[in-house]
Amino acid sequence: MNRHTLLLLLLQLAVICRADRDTTPGWLTDMLNQSLERAVGRKGDSAPPDSLCYGRNETRFASVPKFGGYLVGQYQYFSQAGAHGGPGFSARYIRAYVSGTLLRDFSYYVQMELKGKPGLRDYTISWQRWPELRVTLGQTDRFFTFESPMSLWKVGGWDYSQMVNNLNGAGDYCGEPNMNARDQGLILQGDVLPLGSKGLRRLRYTAAVYNGNGINQGDNNRRKDLVGNLQVQLAEDLWLGIFGWKGTYTQDGITVGRNRWSTGLNYEHEGWTARAEYAHNTGHRISDYQSATGLWTGTGRADAWVVTAGVPLTRWLKAYLIYDAYRSQATFSTMRTAYNAALSIQLHRNLLFKLHYAFIDDRPSPVDRYYSELSAQAYIRF
Repeated sequence: MNRHTLLLLLLQLAVICRADRDTTPGWLTDMLNQSLERAVGRKGDSAPPDSLCYGRNETRFASVPKFGGYLVGQYQYFSQAGAHGGPGFSARYIRAYVSGTLLRDFSYYVQMELKGKPGLRDYTISWQRWPELRVTLGQTDRFFTFESPMSLWKVGGWDYSQMVNNLNGAGDYCGEPNMNARDQGLILQGDVLPLGSKGLRRLRYTAAVYNGNGINQGDNNRRKDLVGNLQVQLAEDLWLGIFGWKGTYTQDGITVGRNRWSTGLNYEHEGWTARAEYAHNTGHRISDYQSATGLWTGTGRADAWVVTAGVPLTRWLKAYLIYDAYRSQATFSTMRTAYNAALSIQLHRNLLFKLHYAFIDDRPSPVDRYYSELSAQAYIRF
């Protein structure tokens, strides 16, 4: 394997390891991409073996664009009083994407949501010549916690944890609407400190600057959010992560701080999963501000923790147990706890079913403290 081929493989791996980037090709994707490759007389992302030549009229060294997509359908039932049994049947995601490379070291990725009102989810332009440095410009994930950048195929339960949903932009604690944990900005990433003869890297880092205003939104307060993390490989497939976020959010002329940190352990090996994370927020919610008095209510703090264990039972069946807690004021009186059990049934690389049960202890709920949630989901790549 020559140097350029190795770099290209590393680039492709980096592109795949992103939230909701289920770029494993489905059967329809395979047919479409193979047809395009035949049409242009090239296979895969291979480029001519010539030496790279830069110039405004250069047309070589461009991969065949790769297309794909996936959909998630679900049924949900909630026993909580006033929930009317839950939303029932719905489409969660219907997404399509296109990706490719230019001049071997540059890549692009665009992902669209097709459900309901279509909208842009990801757009990135990246450069990576060395494993130690990858530069990405565009709209992409906020790399805060281990879980947040994971695909739903790998999370375990039917949804992300309360930690991710409340402290990373999926209906954020501060008052930001659901931003799918995404923002627009500039990201630096890399793997350093080679480990042994296999060429593995012991230290992984991310440093990013974002608008701080969410998906498809320009900045509105002249401040930027800084998000970063360091991940250290303690043993084979075992990582320790430390994550930080310093920023602000502005809505209706009110600005609140978003100063957060998180730490956790993540282990994935031959189908076994063990993950434990804690996150803490300092900063008020928009709704905490009382315009009549100019004062703030609440503690200005929130935290969350989640523990996930996944056990492979067969080649196609995996069981999960998840303990998931969130405290909207960092006090036990504001604690909502979910005790989860889930089965992941993957009959094919592109076909997955999930069955999920959660018992909820919602202390601050004024209606119903204890209730259950049931869900069933079908995932398919095409």
